[in-house]
Amino acid sequence: MKTSDAKGNYTTVDWRPSPDVIAQLGSSPEAQATVDQVDLYQREGVILIRGLFSDWVDRLRAGLQRNMDQSDDYAFPCDSVAPGGGGRFFDSYCNWHRIPEYAAFVSESPAACLAAQFMRSSRAQLFHEHVFCKEPGTQTATPWHHDLPYYCVDGRQNVSVYVSLDATPAETAVRFLAGSHRSSQLYFPRHFVDGSDYVQDDKTMASVTQLEASFREEDIRRFALEPGDALLFDFRTLHGTTDAPIKARRRAFSTRWLGDDMVYCERAGETSPPLEDLGVTPGAPMPESMFPTLWQGTAAS
Repeated sequence: MKTSDAKGNYTTVDWRPSPDVIAQLGSSPEAQATVDQVDLYQREGVILIRGLFSDWVDRLRAGLQRNMDQSDDYAFPCDSVAPGGGGRFFDSYCNWHRIPEYAAFVSESPAACLAAQFMRSSRAQLFHEHVFCKEPGTQTATPWHHDLPYYCVDGRQNVSVYVSLDATPAETAVRFLAGSHRSSQLYFPRHFVDGSDYVQDDKTMASVTQLEASFREEDIRRFALEPGDALLFDFRTLHGTTDAPIKARRRAFSTRWLGDDMVYCERAGETSPPLEDLGVTPGAPMPESMFPTLWQGTAAS
């Protein structure tokens, strides 16, 4: 019998990559971001780059379909539509080493090289991948949140590289609160099914629900997306979606990257992904045996 955690992830297979898989990984090919692009990312905490991964769309769609069709064969499958709700909101993560198309992307695309540049880091270490699919008829909003409090890592040099796999109108795409990554305040993680906060004994965190009404429209960034478009955003950037009905399939493939200052930390409650038994002490770098560095160079100024 499968068991699920507080986020709704089912426990299926072990998420850890094998040493053989790690040993076979290559280094990300070179690519060059512009100074203006990096400056915009650092200022707003999010940037859209059109068509960056257009050549990867078909392969990533194929991998995601297998991930969905055979979800029990992969780690942490989750459906986040409330009982009685329509459509389907599927997500899953930590399967990059099990799905050939995902493994090819992390080591053969320029994602790692670009991640290092946007983080202004000398290296890019893979944390995990995260895939999403909202089917037509879904009206489940992704609540405003930022990702860092879900994770067992801390630091400032990080980036998610989100690849759109379908044409998505702005009204159902992810929205971002520009500049929110610069705040030192962390907010409680939230359940995607109903938007409620995780129950955590952490006096340093606040509830973002108290702030939503104060968000200014001019600070919200929303983008109509085409297949292959890439959104890069900081783990601290607040983001979410509306509950506007999904009229056409909305799929995405996201990779999360760690830079020079990112270290392991222990959160007051459950993390997502629920990574356990890492064999590392708080304040230490994440172990390369599970989280490989896929690009190494010189830190940008």
